[in-house]
Amino acid sequence: MRSDLEAVRAHGLTLREKAASRRLAPVAAFARADEIGPVDLVVVALKTMANGTLPTFLPPLLKPDTVILTLQNGLGNEEFISALVGERRVLGGLCYIAVTREAPGELFGHHTPGAITFGEFGGPATACVQTVAAKFAAVGIKTRVLDNPAEARWQKLIWNVPFNGLAIVGGGLPTDRILADPELADQVRPLMEEIAAAARHFEYEITPAFIQSQIDVTPPMGPYKPSSLVDYLAGREVEVEAIWGEPLRRAQQTGLPMPLLTGLYARLRELIARPAVSRST
Repeated sequence: MRSDLEAVRAHGLTLREKAASRRLAPVAAFARADEIGPVDLVVVALKTMANGTLPTFLPPLLKPDTVILTLQNGLGNEEFISALVGERRVLGGLCYIAVTREAPGELFGHHTPGAITFGEFGGPATACVQTVAAKFAAVGIKTRVLDNPAEARWQKLIWNVPFNGLAIVGGGLPTDRILADPELADQVRPLMEEIAAAARHFEYEITPAFIQSQIDVTPPMGPYKPSSLVDYLAGREVEVEAIWGEPLRRAQQTGLPMPLLTGLYARLRELIARPAVSRST
């Protein structure tokens, strides 16, 4: 852990949900990977902007059969990690949950417990994937194992691209206010459909029903601030390249135009270039 280390060591982790709160204490929290040593499974939950630190973080955790599971957003993460440790070690996963860190060691769950999908990078699911998914399922997490996790990454972009992006360019709005604003709400479905068209171009399936489900799941979240907005308002880096830049580049490399994503990506890059003190709701 980084900034929350001392608070979590002293008080544990608290998850507040709409109906109740849960607390985990004590927590085995560490400042450095070399304090942990070699393990069977590494779960990468860093934001993608921190991937440059993985060449330092990963080696102390590795032994010959260690598996690395990335739960990061966007595209390109499995490729980056496999270049460091080898393709056969890498599993891809996606989290479907809405949780906000409100204070050191304190989280609020807008949409919990959520779910995680698992897959093998570069091939169909193996016994290793099934074993890891079973460990998560055993503690009550809804899991799904896929033979094609790349398709799931494009599917997750259907929600992340419009809602994370419009939350920032709209002036710091949570999802309920995006949907309440006619001008912003009218941009949601076209952005989703453009991402879906790109996914189909790469032979991944995204149906109209799936697009509608991503719209329908949003109102129950209430005034949820997507993680990209939280980072932006806090003056931190935003996952612009993994979520918006990489899918755009992949489409452009095949000659597929994406005018809506092009405009949103350009606007996001312009906004995040501003000094942190000028970012406000």
